[in-house]
Amino acid sequence: MVSPCDVPVGVITGDNVVKLLKHAKDNNYAIPAFNCTSSSTANAVMEAAAKYNSPVMIQVSNGGAQFVAGKSIKDKNACAAGSVALALHVRAVAPYYGVPVIMHSDHCAKNLLPWFDGMLEADEAYFAQFGEPLFSSHMLDLSEEPDEENIAICVQYFKRMAPMKLWLEMEIGITGGEEDGVDNEHVDPEKLYTSPEQVFSVYEALAPIGDFFSIAAAFGNVHGVYKPGNVKLSPERLVQHQAHAKAKLNSESDKPIFLVMHGGSGSTDEEIKTAVGAGVVKMNVDTDTQWSYWDGCRKFVAENHDFLQGQIGNPKGPDAPNKKYYDPRVWIRKAEESMIERCGESMTKLGCAGTYPVKKPADGSLPVYNFQPISHNPLKDAVKETKQFVGKLLGKSHCN
Repeated sequence: MVSPCDVPVGVITGDNVVKLLKHAKDNNYAIPAFNCTSSSTANAVMEAAAKYNSPVMIQVSNGGAQFVAGKSIKDKNACAAGSVALALHVRAVAPYYGVPVIMHSDHCAKNLLPWFDGMLEADEAYFAQFGEPLFSSHMLDLSEEPDEENIAICVQYFKRMAPMKLWLEMEIGITGGEEDGVDNEHVDPEKLYTSPEQVFSVYEALAPIGDFFSIAAAFGNVHGVYKPGNVKLSPERLVQHQAHAKAKLNSESDKPIFLVMHGGSGSTDEEIKTAVGAGVVKMNVDTDTQWSYWDGCRKFVAENHDFLQGQIGNPKGPDAPNKKYYDPRVWIRKAEESMIERCGESMTKLGCAGTYPVKKPADGSLPVYNFQPISHNPLKDAVKETKQFVGKLLGKSHCN
């Protein structure tokens, strides 16, 4: 039985992220990172974490962020705004679920760096007010660039992130397949396998700046939908990466590096177990949860077909209303329930289910907003005056 990690509930940042990921590495479990495209999918992920007593990661991709902001918005800052909006939503409600949540941004290629810059600006503004960044971590995926350029850009950004204790995830070696507009289906197969020397070169460049980083080292991973056994994964390569780093660093730890796993589709349970045992602390999950969300909706539609053909009229009568069937809160909830079960499956496979007993707050104990400025709020006096003024208008002199 693994003793729970001593981190708070809600969105965690800084030292608490390090503490949780180290706990995962030391206790041979990994945390699933679910791509979310709406408040509904984010809520489903957090509900699953509470149901399965697990920490969890919520991540937003560039395309997902665009969807959150609204597909019709063509402004160059739309994706950054969408990412910020989802992060603010998660921050507002995560404490109610009683589990720790790492708020993360997913793959950022070189051409998407303006999106990354926008999120960092939001982190810096949030940090100036509240003493922590808005997000817990961000990912730079410059794996299509030459290694030297990839690492140099990561170093540049990590120096900017380090003062906020923002976790950086970087990728070296390419994840195959296609996902969210990134198509690597025809990449050179050799690039799907990262060498120990490549991994350690990243460590050498980032470690002098700070400890808040992880490496996505490719070992044949592929994005998309694949039957288990049809993808040639070599998770034993991750063991080699750790052994190489251990020797170079003369480390007492057999797993001195934080590793992450992308492209879990097509992975067998044994391959996942091997990867986690080699120091993988995070695995991305997207394709399977997309299907599960739709599958819940699909089943509801199939089971209630005759009640979903018009606003009125169904087997109960030509004038019978159908609102309780087509209300989005009904069929979207069915999608959420299906996704919750699939999230739980990932938590179980990664070994994190049951590692963090849910700590839901007592009813009404949380403020409606769970953040406090670290310095004087210039609006504080104006807010107080407004409350007093309104109180007098309503005859409530005790308002403060």
